[in-house]
Amino acid sequence: MEQWELIARESVRHTIAAYNFGGDRGRLDELAAAFAPDGELQIGDEEPLVGAAAIATGLSQVLRVDPAPSFLHHHVATTYFRSVTPDAVETSSYFHVLSDVGLDHWGRYRDRFVPVADRWLFARRHVVTSGFSADSFFRG
Repeated sequence: MEQWELIARESVRHTIAAYNFGGDRGRLDELAAAFAPDGELQIGDEEPLVGAAAIATGLSQVLRVDPAPSFLHHHVATTYFRSVTPDAVETSSYFHVLSDVGLDHWGRYRDRFVPVADRWLFARRHVVTSGFSADSFFRG
């Protein structure tokens, strides 16, 4: 493995963590900053949100649940690097989210990253939720 690839992989890991860190704290501008300027976020079968402003606005609607959880903790595991080139990185990861109810919901991320300046940012994130607890704050 060459040095550029190690740097790309660590930058991707950092971007995944920054997305979750921002979202868990309700800092949607920080979460949206993890996306390339024309980056897309697709949740399930919904139409993708494109660009930082649309992503932050769209997710603000998701976080307006009543009652609201007092905390969210996203945990990402088994990030598998499906493809790593100098132009793009593709990964698949599992996630689970803890809230006041314990395990709230879980699923998978399918991601594509592109280099932007000195970072690797989401070109596309597809969130597929596999299940919800009976008391989930986000159960449809």
